[in-house]
Amino acid sequence: MDNNQIKELADYVHRAEKEKREITKITADLYPELSIDEGYIIQEELIRQKIAEGHQIIGPKMGITSEAKMKQMDVDDPIYGYVFDNMVVEDGDSISISDYIHPKVEPEIGFILARDLEGPNVTALDVLRATEYVFPAIEIIDSRYENFNFTLPDVIADNTSAAGAVFGTYFRKPDELDLDVVGVTLSINGEIQSLGAGAAVLGNPANSVARLANMLSKKGEKVKAGQPILTGGVTAAVRLSPGDFVQAEYGGLGNVSFFVKE
Repeated sequence: MDNNQIKELADYVHRAEKEKREITKITADLYPELSIDEGYIIQEELIRQKIAEGHQIIGPKMGITSEAKMKQMDVDDPIYGYVFDNMVVEDGDSISISDYIHPKVEPEIGFILARDLEGPNVTALDVLRATEYVFPAIEIIDSRYENFNFTLPDVIADNTSAAGAVFGTYFRKPDELDLDVVGVTLSINGEIQSLGAGAAVLGNPANSVARLANMLSKKGEKVKAGQPILTGGVTAAVRLSPGDFVQAEYGGLGNVSFFVKE
């Protein structure tokens, strides 16, 4: 893959995001042999384009953090992307469905580190020792690909479907609760849509942050202190519709919510 191809494919997904329209996945016909490593190269170009437009990275986000899903997709590691400043939604605020293509939501447990973490060989214990706070969050995902149909390299190139993040305002020290047993309820208009616990995220969401640090170390990068980190969906993702009131409630970690308008 040469530099021109990288830029063209990054442009392809970036334009779809800005124009809020579905596209055919890259591997369908544009570049069928796309690999995971090449997906990250395209993602890096996409990120450069966003920064050049004046957007800022708020923090990283993890995806494919279910052990069962990783086994199903025959991968050893989850995937990562980035949340940008124009994706952040205030807790209790609203979004317009017209700003997205086919958005879904999933509740997540967020981390904020007190100090940088740099791999390799970072463990969950290292993460917990370095963590300042954990907090409740909801991620809005909105794949640019038709019908959320993609391979792993495709979704990596598309910045792992990142579209929005609602960060809760309730913060706890990680030693104040057992993250693996934190129960999470995702409700739409007061009706429970899905249930889960922190253990759904690689056994403990601290493992997700450790994996992120170790994956980034291969590029000479680290997980930075002070940035909110989304560790991956605790429950299955749920599709949004106009008029929805979305709320995620966390045992011992408060709740987070937002409204969906036309």
